[in-house]
Amino acid sequence: MKENIFQNNSPKDIGVWIRVSSEDQARGESPEHHRQRARDFAAKRNWTIKQVYDLSGVSGKSVMEHPEAQRMLADIARGHITGLVFSKLARLARNTQELLKFSEIFREHKADLVSMQDEIDTSSPSGRMFYTFQAAQAQWEREEIAERQKASILIRAKLGKSINGQAPYGYQWKERKLVIQPDEAPVRRKMYDLYLHYRRKGTVAKMLNAAGHRTRGGHIFHDCTVSRMLTCPSAKGVYYFNRIRKTGSWAGTEKPEEEWGKVECEAVVPEELWNQVNRIMEEQGKQYKKPGKPPVNPYGNRVWCQCGTKMYARTDSPKYHCRACNRKISITMFDEIMRQEVYAYYGSQDQVANRLKDAQKNLVDTEQALTALQRDIQKVRDEMSHMVKLSFEGQITPQGFGQFYKPAEERLNQLLAHLPKLEANFARLKNNQVSTEDILQDAKRIYQEWPDMPADKKRARVESVFQKIEVCELNGVGKIRVTFSGLPSSEELCKNLQQMAPATC
Repeated sequence: MKENIFQNNSPKDIGVWIRVSSEDQARGESPEHHRQRARDFAAKRNWTIKQVYDLSGVSGKSVMEHPEAQRMLADIARGHITGLVFSKLARLARNTQELLKFSEIFREHKADLVSMQDEIDTSSPSGRMFYTFQAAQAQWEREEIAERQKASILIRAKLGKSINGQAPYGYQWKERKLVIQPDEAPVRRKMYDLYLHYRRKGTVAKMLNAAGHRTRGGHIFHDCTVSRMLTCPSAKGVYYFNRIRKTGSWAGTEKPEEEWGKVECEAVVPEELWNQVNRIMEEQGKQYKKPGKPPVNPYGNRVWCQCGTKMYARTDSPKYHCRACNRKISITMFDEIMRQEVYAYYGSQDQVANRLKDAQKNLVDTEQALTALQRDIQKVRDEMSHMVKLSFEGQITPQGFGQFYKPAEERLNQLLAHLPKLEANFARLKNNQVSTEDILQDAKRIYQEWPDMPADKKRARVESVFQKIEVCELNGVGKIRVTFSGLPSSEELCKNLQQMAPATC
């Protein structure tokens, strides 16, 4: 019979498994506390700790596919460690099937599972039986806890009380309230501006990554990440929680609306901007395909006929044409009318007030973004210094050092490259305070440059101002009726157009 591992003081290379739940950490059982217990436990038996596998905060429901678990199994398979030490069986995992699978893998590679509290030796039949019994009990405890949590969450959600789960990106829980996270909020705000300009989730993700930004977990942004953050209503000031019931490691189904909880919070972006971005995403989703290249025509697909049919202008035709009712309008006349509409929009009283407000907000936002970027740079530098220290102390292998240091160095270079641009932008905004006269001059400048303005710049103006342009007829006279993406009203625009029209009109 194999000698009991607890009585064997011969040298042994082991790994230490740290999995501490959030509840245990709240009670003072920190990961470092468990790590120190393992060090003392190994020192008494003349064992050498080769690796530490840290799964702090990871649920015990399923750990087999976790990167740290996969790293541990790879180390067992190649003989780098011949035993795994953990505080008790429930800390290894709380899933009977996974615990039994761990046992089979360790037995196959002649390695030991060592529980400091339970004193389990899986090398004997009685030890394996006790291991199986303990595994079943661990799973039962997990399921009981899950049922109690489920009932508590449902009650709190119905009462409108926060659950204090993971806060959405850009926010943090503080005293049971959802408040702005100063390092993340500028990045999330930037997502909306980028998407409104490029209308491509993948492009937004690439630009955020290129600027050195990362998700809360330190990963690069993907189009699915950007999509989830853009559609989450927390950005406009309302956060719904307890909405999704997980059905797998990634999959989930939406719960009935009566089970949702709701928390109001400070908005990261104006509601109008959130609505505009989500309206674009919804329209793109209806097409079941990626958006194509931007149209050559600066008015794109925004021109409609009164009969409800889109109007098009062929490259060899001087008119917009409705194929349904044969209505036509001269492109030259149409462009002149739109020139005056754009001029009136940018010079309206509401628009001037909004521009002044936005200019001040932009200055504040840029300052916050600059501060957040400087903090990110310092954070990455601290992480790199910590990795160098671990390497000198032999706590991390050369392979592991390169695996983690190189991405951190790449991100630092990206952040440092973005820093001068943001500093220059902040200095420019601070030194050039926008006035009412500046805005009115901008409106006149746009009016004067409109005929010779490049198509892409003209299209950007049109897309930001107009949602729909309708060619109609009133009392036998051709008219243009526009639907704006936001303020001001058509009545206000008419007044401003009369008051502000240049002498060249």
